[in-house]
Amino acid sequence: PVIPLMLYLPAMIAAFSRECFRENIATVVVGFPATPLLLARSRFCISASHTIEDLEEAVRKISSVGDRLMLKYL
Repeated sequence: PVIPLMLYLPAMIAAFSRECFRENIATVVVGFPATPLLLARSRFCISASHTIEDLEEAVRKISSVGDRLMLKYL
């Protein structure tokens, strides 16, 4: 399955992709014109070979990237 993560900020698409790459997380970012201008997103593909531990580690790392880039909404 493909899991989308809404970024909303077009200016942060490239930074999010680079930071995920530094954390060894593969992601595909999608922005305008493929999406409406303010609906930029990152897409993660998971497979049956990923373990629960892999997914939990990925969530921790993605959360850390969100903190560093100040992408989280409260």
